[in-house]
Amino acid sequence: MSFLSVSNVHHTYFSKEAATEALQDINLTIDKGEFVSFIGPSGCGKTTLLSIIAGLFEPTSGSVHIENQEVYGNKDLSIGYMLQQDYLFPWKTIEENITLGLKLLKQEKKSFTNVASSLLSDVGLPPVEKKYPRELSGGMRQRVALARTLAVDPKILLLDEPFSALDYQSKLKLEDLVSNKLKEYGKTAVLVTHDIGEAIAMSDRIFLFSARPGKLHQTFLVPEELRTLTPFEARAHSSYSSLFQTIWKELESLE
Repeated sequence: MSFLSVSNVHHTYFSKEAATEALQDINLTIDKGEFVSFIGPSGCGKTTLLSIIAGLFEPTSGSVHIENQEVYGNKDLSIGYMLQQDYLFPWKTIEENITLGLKLLKQEKKSFTNVASSLLSDVGLPPVEKKYPRELSGGMRQRVALARTLAVDPKILLLDEPFSALDYQSKLKLEDLVSNKLKEYGKTAVLVTHDIGEAIAMSDRIFLFSARPGKLHQTFLVPEELRTLTPFEARAHSSYSSLFQTIWKELESLE
């Protein structure tokens, strides 16, 4: 049985002037521990679908379930969300930022320092618990954001272009880190990206959406020989280039 299922999801945004159909008849499933990416033309509803999966709002029709539990309105489901901006609170220390979710869940305070230290080590950062976000680089702040997301042991991680604001070297390092940590933690993840190469390097499967209203146009299975490599290594493999060209041509046909 699938870990996550999106069933007959339609979504329309309503304003005083018009109704804009963002998504139309979306059906897909994701297995536990799988890493998938959503790609497609700008405005095809990728982020809208990610927000619906996160339970941030209810689709106009259809449903999303995680382990047979309805997502929308379910306060018992822990869902991690990483965005392009890290959204760390500047007036809180790194430790306070990482453990904020644990505080909201009313976890034992005595374990906060240990959790923060352990997660900082996991994401490759030195002991910076007592520093403030302004004292860290953009790449370090995104590592803190990842640590904060993992702290609450989410059922699934939703990644909305989390590397797009970084310089290229930091982006490649973060891709490897996130991929490695999610495999280590056995997490299921969904990535929204405009970067075909990033999708190929990090994913098990790639869902390509057509232009608005967003429909699921095609699904690509990333070859096994790429999935066993780190994202950085995958970019140098011959199968990477072949799949890139295939997806590129298909994406161009939609625009």
